[in-house]
Amino acid sequence: FIMKKVLFFAALFLVCFSMSINAQTKKEERAAKREALKKEREARRAIEAQMDSIAYLKAVSALEEGEFVLEANNVTFPNGLVRFVSSNTNYVQVDNGEGVVQTAFSNFTYRPGPNGLGGVTVEGKISSPTLKKDKDGNVYYTFSVQGVAISATVSISLTAGTNNASAQISPNFNGNNMTMTGSLVPISESDVFQGTTW
Repeated sequence: FIMKKVLFFAALFLVCFSMSINAQTKKEERAAKREALKKEREARRAIEAQMDSIAYLKAVSALEEGEFVLEANNVTFPNGLVRFVSSNTNYVQVDNGEGVVQTAFSNFTYRPGPNGLGGVTVEGKISSPTLKKDKDGNVYYTFSVQGVAISATVSISLTAGTNNASAQISPNFNGNNMTMTGSLVPISESDVFQGTTW
């Protein structure tokens, strides 16, 4: 009887011991998994930061050379309404002294608009380009573009460390300012489509 009791307690001890080892192993596995995920996230963030930094340097260089495209993925109207738009038809472009400002709202308007894309395309010579950089690395680029029927002042803000930018477009004939927001890239990296010019 004593032997049975000893064997029972020994078996119970072994079961408890193996359960405790198992729990400890599972805990360690979970901790290792968490650590691996954390390292993976950190590595991804470092790569993204590096890519943002490269994109920023390219964007600044493109602004300085006056050869860039701001490809907009959303437009904010004067009443505060924001619409998501196609970046290859909604853009601000400067190339060798020539400027293009184009809007195309074919995804939410059924009128073809003057440019055939549901918006307006203004193309002409740019004048009074100015470039400023603040101490934080934000870059501001302003110019005027004179089209056949429309002229506008364009004020671009490039956020430090990225190629995220916004362009406030102020038509000189009315107060219907709008803001286009998206990515600013060198002209060589852009693939935009131009509609009928005004």
